[in-house]
Amino acid sequence: MRLLAIDTSSVACSVALQVDADVFERHEEQAREHTRLLMPMVRAVLDEAAVLTEQLDAIVLGNGPGSFIGMRIAASVAQGIAHGAGIPIVPVSSLAAVAAQAFDETGAGEVVVAQDAHMNEVYLGAFRHCPGGVPVPLFAERLQTQTPIDDLDPASASARASAGCGWERYPELAAVNDPLIGTHSTVKYPRARFLLPIGRAALANGNEIQPQDLVPAYLRSKVAAIPSQN
Repeated sequence: MRLLAIDTSSVACSVALQVDADVFERHEEQAREHTRLLMPMVRAVLDEAAVLTEQLDAIVLGNGPGSFIGMRIAASVAQGIAHGAGIPIVPVSSLAAVAAQAFDETGAGEVVVAQDAHMNEVYLGAFRHCPGGVPVPLFAERLQTQTPIDDLDPASASARASAGCGWERYPELAAVNDPLIGTHSTVKYPRARFLLPIGRAALANGNEIQPQDLVPAYLRSKVAAIPSQN
């Protein structure tokens, strides 16, 4: 299977290409540089693997929630490549990708991801570990103020890790939820290689879409506009 994964929903611009058992990736954390970085990174992994876009099976897109502008950039590039190659897009959660990396690095049983949503809020997701690298959501992703996360069972705190840049951005959120978190991971932003197992599972379950049907997961309805289809 040949899958191209893209995520620009955060400070990180991240691309990964899976060709059977091999993974080629580029990952840089530079704010406001995604437009400049993304296509050269895509070309670099394709060239390294000697793969053409029309040889891909699908594009796995980190579909947010996250930066509105960043999500539009990745969505537009994914749509353009998918249209040109005649392949589907597999939209997956960028928060789940952060959780997958945190599971890999901490061995936690649960991971709570908080990404900066500005306006004194975070994009919040919580996941349970599942073999195979596909995090299982504990509740629907949402916007969260700097308040206790009532959905979390205090009895599981010792097996739970935090991830994402939101905890550092909003110390009050971290402080008020500290009794619910056992480990604080260093994973802050989505890395495209961790989108791949999530995308493979989604593709196996028939969850791919046509490029024109893509709707980014903004969570804030006032900006929920479908990006132009290139």
